[in-house]
Amino acid sequence: MNLRSLVWKEIRERPSALVTSGLAVLLGVAALVAIRHVVFASEGEVGRQMESLGANVLILPKEASLQNYYAADMQQHTLPESHVSRVLLESLPGVEKLSPKLSATVQIGDRDVTLTGILPQSEFQASAAWQSVKLFSNKHDGCKKAAASDSQAANTSPDALVTDRAIEELKDNEVIIGADIAEATSIKAGDKVTILGEDFQALGVLPRTGTVDDSRVFAHLHAVQSLTNAGEVVSVIEVVGCCEDAAGQLVPQLSALLPDAKVVTISHVVQAQVGVNRLMSNMSLFVTAILVVVGGSSVAGSIAANVRDRRREVGTLMALGASPGYVAGMFLLKALWVGLAAGTVGAVLGMVAAVWWGPHWAATAVEPLPGLTVAAVGVALVVSLAAAYWPARRAAKIDPCLCFQEV
Repeated sequence: MNLRSLVWKEIRERPSALVTSGLAVLLGVAALVAIRHVVFASEGEVGRQMESLGANVLILPKEASLQNYYAADMQQHTLPESHVSRVLLESLPGVEKLSPKLSATVQIGDRDVTLTGILPQSEFQASAAWQSVKLFSNKHDGCKKAAASDSQAANTSPDALVTDRAIEELKDNEVIIGADIAEATSIKAGDKVTILGEDFQALGVLPRTGTVDDSRVFAHLHAVQSLTNAGEVVSVIEVVGCCEDAAGQLVPQLSALLPDAKVVTISHVVQAQVGVNRLMSNMSLFVTAILVVVGGSSVAGSIAANVRDRRREVGTLMALGASPGYVAGMFLLKALWVGLAAGTVGAVLGMVAAVWWGPHWAATAVEPLPGLTVAAVGVALVVSLAAAYWPARRAAKIDPCLCFQEV
């Protein structure tokens, strides 16, 4: 009987030992893979936000936290919509674009979605109260984003919500569907969508962004206010500001203008998420340490117990001519299979959990990372083999004569 057959026979006859020793390794690998997947996806999302949003400014309700905004959970606290007029009429330098939003949770079919009301940019020009204001004209030569936007035609497609954080035209009976919602409900451009008893037409489906916008449905701000009976309020006012001004005096000026609101730059939001990412990254190191200590101890204890139980068998094999290396390899091969099985199952479970629950944990889509999964299985193998080394070495030093003397 060769070495593999001998080990496989042992595993078939004593499967409980395999399950017990592998469970700690499996759970450790699953937690490690899940956390690292979410951290990697969240770090990528932060990078995309920094690249696409630049020095944008957020005007939030005083009671709201940055995490409320990041998770799109913005319906609990509101601001008066009149704050938009106050910002416009003040004509602050560096304000390129305003985008007030109101969010609420609604159902489409049997699915809970975030309905976000937005105010099209054309409404600013149409409002009689704002016609005398030179909208977004206080721009200086150093404002590169403003110069770029002035030289291009206005983007009237629904995709402008992704690229410009605002849209030029949106009727009261139209909605724009996020990618995840469109996929889950099979809604396409031109379809009828019923929300809170009212019928809307899907103007378009947003391209996938990997952000909370994928799970949103966008409608006209005033339509959302009417549907939800919220009144003339908004959840947040996004200010697309010139980078130089947003980094300088724009935030203090807005804070002085709106003392009942919280004004932060997008960099503050990103810094908060970076802190969460750092915490989760450190937690992954902690999980790795647990995997090494607990998983290694479990495997070492299981192999050591197996060596004690099989002293007679080991002694017989050595009396029949088995070398110490053969005996040690028998226990190391079992540990290898334990690490491979537990590591593979744990890595797959962790990856599935991260992909499934990642959007809820980090408000961003999580893509599978095969390289990370393979690396986690490799860690499980190394931990199992290292833990089994000393018990296997002790087994290789068993004296067959002493084994046969035992009662």
